Amino acid sequence: MATTTITDLAILRLLQLSSAALPVGGFSFSQGLEYAIDSGWIENQTDIENWLLQQLNGSISSVDIPILDRQMTAAANNDLKVLSYWNHYALACRETSELRLTDTAMGNALFKLIEKLDMPITAPAEKECSFVTGFAMAASYWNVDVRLACIGFCWSWLENQVAAATKLVPLGQASAQRLLGKLQVHIPAAIDQALTIADDDIGASLPAIAMASTFHETQYSRLFRS
Repeated sequence: MATTTITDLAILRLLQLSSAALPVGGFSFSQGLEYAIDSGWIENQTDIENWLLQQLNGSISSVDIPILDRQMTAAANNDLKVLSYWNHYALACRETSELRLTDTAMGNALFKLIEKLDMPITAPAEKECSFVTGFAMAASYWNVDVRLACIGFCWSWLENQVAAATKLVPLGQASAQRLLGKLQVHIPAAIDQALTIADDDIGASLPAIAMASTFHETQYSRLFRS
């Protein structure tokens, strides 16, 4: 039976890649959360928990993680054609201009960082790159195990969203930590589901998030980018 060796360095690299301090601008997007809170759709910690849990189970696990899995395999094989295909697929799954901007702004920033770190990674020859693509290629280069990479990706998304909610509701720091604790226990099952999805079943539609993201573009006052 084959075994996977997980090195300390790979884990440390994953922590670096998943850190909120990674300069890719994830902190500047709320993914519709700002409008949902401003409009009264979300009013408290329980509402935020339900909102993010639906996003984890209905989008992250059915789009981002399955594509991350495929992109890591393609990166390991240096298959730029497959990388390009799934990069386009990821961007096509973004339901609004704002959600697409979130993905491409973070993706392009990550590839610029990769270049500055002198990592010999060739980005797909695309004008816009998904953050999923950059994350997968960096994780593959650093020999991060696929499942660990999925965990790191989910954590990065969750931490940014809870940080946004902390500013917007607002939540206290202790409440934010409790929220992280409640939501992170759902990540393993979401990944289990994601890694069994067939190619033709990758996709998602969350109308409330799409509406919140669209309405956020014309919201009178905003803390987050649109």
